[in-house]
This record gives sequence, structure tokens and C-alpha cells, in this order.
Amino acid sequence: MSQTRKIIHIDMDAFFAAVEQRDFPEYRGKPLIVGGTPDSRGVVATCSYEARRFGIHSAMPSAHAYRLCPEAIFVRPRFDAYREASNQIRTIFRAFTPQVEPLSLDEAYLDVTGIKCCEGSATLIAIEIKTRILTKTRLTASAGVSYNKFLAKIASDINKPDGLTLISPTQGPSFAANLEIGRFHGIGKATEKKMQGMGIYTGADIKKCPLKMLQAAFGKAGHYYYQIARGFDDRPVVNERKRKSLGTETTFQEDLSDPAIMLKHLERLLHKVSERLSVNALNAHTLTIKVKYADFQQITRSITLTRPLDNEEETRSLLSQLLEKTEVGKRRVRLLGTTLSSLVPVSTSPQSRQQELW
Repeated sequence: MSQTRKIIHIDMDAFFAAVEQRDFPEYRGKPLIVGGTPDSRGVVATCSYEARRFGIHSAMPSAHAYRLCPEAIFVRPRFDAYREASNQIRTIFRAFTPQVEPLSLDEAYLDVTGIKCCEGSATLIAIEIKTRILTKTRLTASAGVSYNKFLAKIASDINKPDGLTLISPTQGPSFAANLEIGRFHGIGKATEKKMQGMGIYTGADIKKCPLKMLQAAFGKAGHYYYQIARGFDDRPVVNERKRKSLGTETTFQEDLSDPAIMLKHLERLLHKVSERLSVNALNAHTLTIKVKYADFQQITRSITLTRPLDNEEETRSLLSQLLEKTEVGKRRVRLLGTTLSSLVPVSTSPQSRQQELW
């Protein structure tokens, strides 16, 4: 019989904003927004918990955030400071296990199966990691402990900030069954609406659906939904993956027909990907757009430059060129996506300029 895995998901609390409040006492206790300025096209990267009380959240346009809280303090990101703190945190992780899978600067999975320290208890290991992070960085983290990645990630979000939640193997199946589908990692707004149209509102509702029905409705993702609704997730923790690309996409509740509106959506998606690129200290040479028409036919269009795509204004103009190579305006569109690839570290790209993404 195989050993039950012990997975910890660590998620820093309002990471960028917490670093700013740590380094600048005048920001403490006040609604703080890290990201674009209110008079720009920028978005909120992270906001403090004081700002979240006003309904502000990550990826919200900064102008909208200002309308919700005019007294908020807006600051531009200091990625060097965030990377420094992130490196300190990852050093702490590796003191416990080599099986560390960073997802971003502020979160990671750890596989502590078979680790002997802390009496072999994943919960005690998580407590010790949180304590060391606070001592070393003066920042708080939330931890989720479970027997797979899906449940560990859900658990880390339950008692934020500075939380710790355990979902045991005996609790997992019932926990997943009672979970609303909007809280399932990997189920976005469009998929949630589609599921609700099928009468699916919880994990228990997914369990009632035959696998073939889920696969017919959601493709390959159908098998994933089938598994996690039962508390199963056999994805391994993968050490320090080398990123080949960064991308994001969105499916619209109603098909689009106006190319100008589509371009705006692509620009918004590009902005989100560019932020992740900057956070990971990477430059890209290839830009790709993905278009799925109303009849589900899917196409991509790409352009590759010899120099880095490190100027957002220039990259936005490339979006327009790529969109013109599709049939938008003639055919309705249900999904759009952008991807940046051919990635290289900023330090190895001498031609690059500092990205002005905010």
C-alpha cells in the first residue's frame, strides 16, 4: 500500500502590500494598493487587507479601485524587494524538503511525505515554516495541509491571514463534495456559469455526473473535475519548473463580434501576463494570441522578435497586427487568449529595458 502523501501549500498574505507596510511604517493600518496609478490603465497587483474591506481585489483596474476607496494609498511595485523576500522564504522551504514547487513569488507547494522532523507531522512542519518566515522576514503566511495539491491549496485560503488549516484523508471527500464549484481551483467564471446551467453547484453535484458527460461538456478538464470532486488529485509536486511560456485566456458569457472590443480584452489579458513576466524576472521574444470562434474552431497567430518584448506600448500594437490576421469581424468569438514565450531571464537579455507595466 502506497504511503499517504503529505502536501503543504504556503501562501503569503497580501505579499506585495505586506512588504510595503513592513518597510514603510506610514502605510501600516491604511488601505494600500500596489500596482498602477488611478490615472493610468494599470491594475491592482495586490492590496492590503485594509483595502480589501472596500471590495478592492487583485486585477481590478486601478481607476475602479480609486472610486471604491479615494483615500487609498497607491504605490508602484518594487520587485527587487519582493524577490529578496521570496528568496528568503524559499530558503526556509528547502530546509525542510527538496520537493518544492513555487507557483509565484508568494506561494508554493511542498511535499513533506516521509520527512522525519517535527515528529513527522505535516501540520507541525507548517507551523515551524510559518514561524521561521515571520522571524526572518517579518511577514505572515497562511498554510494548507492535506494529502493532495488541490485540497492543500483550498485549505490555505480558509483562515487568511496567518491561517493554518488541515484537511485530512478522512475529511477530504466530504469536504470536496460540499465545496461550491466557484471555489474549485481551475473552475473560472465562465465554466461556473456553464456548470450552473447544467444544475451543478457543488462538488456533490459533479459527483452525480457520469465521467463521459463531464468530458463531453468540458473536454480534458472533465476528468480533472471528476477526480477533485471526489477528493482525488494525484498531481506530483514538481521541483523548480523551467517556464517555457506564460499565458492567460478568457471565455466570454456572450460571443463577441466587435474587433475593437476584442482588442481591448486582449490588451487586458496581455497586461496580466506581462505582470507575471515581470514578477518572475523574465523577458519574452514571442507573442501569441489565441482565438476560438463561436463554432469552437480555434486558431493561433504569433510573432517572434530578435529582441525582447519589453515595451508594453509596442507589444500592444503587435496585438492589433495579429488580430488582423484572423477572421474577427467576420466571425463571432467565444474565447481570447494571449501567451508570451521564448522566455529568458532579464539578466541574460542585455538589450532589455526596465518594463513599465504599471
